[in-house]
Amino acid sequence: MTALGAVSRAVEVRDRADVAVIGGGQAGLAVGYYLRRAGLSFVILDDQDAPGGAWRHVWPSLRLFSPAEYSSLPGRLMPRTSGGNPDADHVIRYLADYEERYSLPVVRPVRVAQVIPTSEGFQLLTDAGQWRARAVVNTTGTWSQPFWPTVPGQRSFRGSQMHSADYRGPGKFKGQSVLVVGGANSAAQIAADLARAATVTWCLRGAPRYLPDDVDGRELFRVASQRVRALAAGEPDSGGVANLGDIVAVPPVKKARDAGLLIPHPMFERFTRDGVIWNDGSTRRVDAVIWATGFRPALRHLRAHDLRESDGTIRLDGTASPRIPGLYFAGYGDWTGPGSATLVGVGSTAKATVGAIAGDLESATTAAAISARAR
Repeated sequence: MTALGAVSRAVEVRDRADVAVIGGGQAGLAVGYYLRRAGLSFVILDDQDAPGGAWRHVWPSLRLFSPAEYSSLPGRLMPRTSGGNPDADHVIRYLADYEERYSLPVVRPVRVAQVIPTSEGFQLLTDAGQWRARAVVNTTGTWSQPFWPTVPGQRSFRGSQMHSADYRGPGKFKGQSVLVVGGANSAAQIAADLARAATVTWCLRGAPRYLPDDVDGRELFRVASQRVRALAAGEPDSGGVANLGDIVAVPPVKKARDAGLLIPHPMFERFTRDGVIWNDGSTRRVDAVIWATGFRPALRHLRAHDLRESDGTIRLDGTASPRIPGLYFAGYGDWTGPGSATLVGVGSTAKATVGAIAGDLESATTAAAISARAR
């Protein structure tokens, strides 16, 4: 079946389903794989124009932390690549093939505006009509919700500013003075990508924390999983991946670092009209600023619900919301499971989520049957 055929079938018969998955990136597809195996009816609503999720929007030089054989979704190995770890185009092709191989009912582009609990589950209001489902899994990720810090003088700065979510490569910055802000992987990779085309000033709080050069995504997932098991057993918190460092030394980053092109600077104090100034009074003229300052979960379609605790976090029981029965989350990082924001890590979270859904739906069906007999 072609991808177009899967979409057409979904439009025709999936307006009511056991499960609606919001988001058709890697997490949504992994959940779909296990929903298919569980025999549940489902639809995947994706707001993109084509397969690939957030990978369709990253910069060309971005590569996975691990080789292809260690970067696969459940049931289908990612084909190997030559010339290092897979790039974004390779991942996009893999996700498109995965979607078609398992005939996953993805409908796109569909933007979910609101999720409304009902007596029978949920009603999803979208720009392409309404869907009804007994359970909802949110796999919208974070890419569409970039976090921008506020710094004094920012509005008066006359140079350009962009978030790492919109970075597409060094071409437009050739010969410019560029400030890259952030202390994790995106900042280091973008600074390395720009280093030979622009004058780069890399600002972060504290010193960069590189992981050992031989550590890649496989080890990160192992350490994260080990921490979860230890905490569940009541053992002391090892700190997990955070204890290893913040930056994976992928080849381009290692090469730039070893060549002396990644020089860290402390965070500046405020903007001037033409640049920035540090608290010691030193200044620098800047043409452009790239904020590699992270993301937040993209959950605007749930903003009408009282999901957050007093400290602003959203508490989960596994991956389920204890406040709204039938509402689940997958693929947002350690919040929803160790490594669940990665290709290699999302499978275990997806499997557990579908297992919980299947159990909850079976219990609800049984309870309804008992109630009907009692009447």
